[in-house]
Amino acid sequence: MRPASFILPFSLLHRQSIATAARCTALRYPVLPSTTLIHAYPTCRSRAQPFSSAMTDTGAAKIATEPKKGTQEETNSRNVAVENTEASAAEVPKEEEKLPPLSASDFRAYNGMAEHMEYFHNNFRNTWNLLYGACESNSRPRNMSIKQFITTGLQFCGHLHAHHSIEEMHVFPVLAKRMPEFKNGPKYKGAAELLRQHKEIHDGMDVFQLYLKQCESGEVDFDLRVLKTKMESWGTVLWTHLDQEVKTLGAENMRKYWTVEEMRRMPM
Repeated sequence: MRPASFILPFSLLHRQSIATAARCTALRYPVLPSTTLIHAYPTCRSRAQPFSSAMTDTGAAKIATEPKKGTQEETNSRNVAVENTEASAAEVPKEEEKLPPLSASDFRAYNGMAEHMEYFHNNFRNTWNLLYGACESNSRPRNMSIKQFITTGLQFCGHLHAHHSIEEMHVFPVLAKRMPEFKNGPKYKGAAELLRQHKEIHDGMDVFQLYLKQCESGEVDFDLRVLKTKMESWGTVLWTHLDQEVKTLGAENMRKYWTVEEMRRMPM
């Protein structure tokens, strides 16, 4: 039980509570001057001016105190613009560090795979030109029979298939350890562009090869115009691949990933 000195009469507590509440109310809802009341409550000005005029004054005061419409939208737009500018600046690729010139010996070492690959690719280009040129002119080379022409086409398919198989089994896995350009994946899923090109080439070449086999067996009649349609679907990707692969294996790119000694031990 508290000492008597700490017990205040209820009436005194009540008066103190009322006084405290009054002070809080005064702070929260201050008494406005009469002129302010007139502007804040236009119905009080019924004797001074019409109600519609009072509402006009109130509307003007409200517009003056409210933030302009679109301010938030403009701020958001400015923020988005700043973010886009920063993102664009981040996307600008940094200039690659210029490497010192290679000696003649080092250049040969770094460029060896590209030169070797170009040798095979030139053979494929020459055979393609022979086959497709005949299709465009609708005339075989004079020194080739239909059988020889068909055999040339089938050999082209066999050589290209073997070439790509060797690359994917023995060459590309070694390069892919450091070079993303040769990364492969199951059924080419997630594979690099050069590997995806292989798949696209083979999809078209399989149709081309099937037609030649049907012609060879006598199942269908050989027609250069039909053969042309079997080549057009994959000709562009083939030629793109032949050029791009050699460029990727060139000295200026290979030196970014390998030493000279490592290049001399490459499987090709």
